[in-house]
Amino acid sequence: MLGILWVGIGGVAGALLRYQLSKWIGQRWLVSFPFATLLINVSGSFLLGVITRQASVWFPTHEQAVVLLLGTGMCGAYTTFSTFSYEFTMLMREGRTQDALVYLAASGVLGLAAAFAGLHL
Repeated sequence: MLGILWVGIGGVAGALLRYQLSKWIGQRWLVSFPFATLLINVSGSFLLGVITRQASVWFPTHEQAVVLLLGTGMCGAYTTFSTFSYEFTMLMREGRTQDALVYLAASGVLGLAAAFAGLHL
């Protein structure tokens, strides 16, 4: 039961962080390319890698709670595959095939590279 609480608290924090960061980026970068979601997903992939690698080192007696709070909860709510999928689909529907393919490739390559980097610091 305590695990559900950790995931919920982390999820609220991650969702609020994603919302605020997305809003902040959107106000500063007035472009139609979905940079906010790309940056959020890549940074979230990196953070999840760091958290899963370092939780047992930083919090040896509370590793599972930290992974549930920061990994499953916060990073799970912070990153957003559904928004990525929607934005990719909208770029395609608007006939912006090149932007859509750049977004797809950048999301995949940078997300995996960031997760790898986070796991192998």
